[in-house]
Amino acid sequence: MNPEIEFELMKSQASELRRAAAHHRRVLEAERGNKSERRSFFGKRRTS
Repeated sequence: MNPEIEFELMKSQASELRRAAAHHRRVLEAERGNKSERRSFFGKRRTS
């Protein structure tokens, strides 16, 4: 395969992984917050 195409593919995969990791972190933080202070996930997201 063309090296330029491979590089672009790797970059897009890396950005997707970063986006998924950030989402996962937000979900975990929201779940942790819900356990300690019973605030809704959506309410918490709106304030941040």
